Amino acid sequence: MVGAIADWFAVVALFRHPLGIPIPHTALVRRRKDELGDSLEQFVSDNFLTPEVLREKILDARVMLRLGDWLAEPENAQRVVTEASPFLRRLVDRVDERELRSLVDNVLIPRVRREDLSPLAGHLLERVVDEGAHHGLVDLGARELHAWLALHQDEVEAIVRSRAPQWAPTWVNDQVTRRVYQEVLRWARDIKDDPHHNVRAAIDSYLAELGRDLQDDPRTAERFERLKERLLDHPQVSDTAVRLGETLRSSILEALDDPAGHLRTRMETELRAFGRRLQDDAELRARLEEWTADTVVALVARYGPELTSVISGTIRRWDAAEASDKIELHVGRDLQFIRLNGTVVGALVGLVIHTVSQFL
Repeated sequence: MVGAIADWFAVVALFRHPLGIPIPHTALVRRRKDELGDSLEQFVSDNFLTPEVLREKILDARVMLRLGDWLAEPENAQRVVTEASPFLRRLVDRVDERELRSLVDNVLIPRVRREDLSPLAGHLLERVVDEGAHHGLVDLGARELHAWLALHQDEVEAIVRSRAPQWAPTWVNDQVTRRVYQEVLRWARDIKDDPHHNVRAAIDSYLAELGRDLQDDPRTAERFERLKERLLDHPQVSDTAVRLGETLRSSILEALDDPAGHLRTRMETELRAFGRRLQDDAELRARLEEWTADTVVALVARYGPELTSVISGTIRRWDAAEASDKIELHVGRDLQFIRLNGTVVGALVGLVIHTVSQFL
């Protein structure tokens, strides 16, 4: 009974004053609730939110490989797109014309005005010429030129005839005019049909030289920048950019609403491809896992105190008596075993003492 009473006193002293008597060093949970919260906060910070522990756990979890296996399944990629589409739609839908105009007028145009774009434009033009990406545009221009000349013979002949000398006979001017038109039409057809025409070569040479001059020639760069300023000062630039933004926004909204549309199908395809790449590319997985671990560690180092302060802040807001009662109720089963164990151990100790006293 002495053991049972001792354990009963010890357990009760954790939560309240035994028999309501304010004995010193009792009701510990009620009196030291805030200190216990601070200690628990410090314990979590020191043992769970350290950079070493977080990095080890993240790398051991092999998050990127699991993500790749999951995304490679078509139904999972479709689920991601399905869940993300409403969020993306709300995000795009919130961008109205007023915000687009503010973005164009206050951010994009001032930024473009401050930046020297001639080196960038020159480098881009040089790459376009090297890769032949402009040939499609040249083909389009050549076809349109030939088509226009073929459909507007009268207009072309009228222009040529207006330059003919007045003293020449009319029939001579008509013959010359018709001959000039035929040669111009043949010249346009040759440009259209011959990919190695000297006019095409001249265009390639001019564009390549312009690309180099935009990067290296101060005079060309200055003329380009003046042209940029004149374009930016034109009032239609802002309106055109806003209209383009509105058109793009409407197109994205319509595409996000169509489950079988090109945009959502393309998003699913890219997600599956990314998942397969995560499965097959060990180097990419390693880089992404290192990046993820660094990001989590940096975030915890920056915001860890705010996260763990939730523990102490929550405990401080608890009512002392109510918190003590809840904790005691939560561990009540274990407390009863402590009391029973105290009874058994006390009885055994008493039996041993009594036995020894009898022998003595």
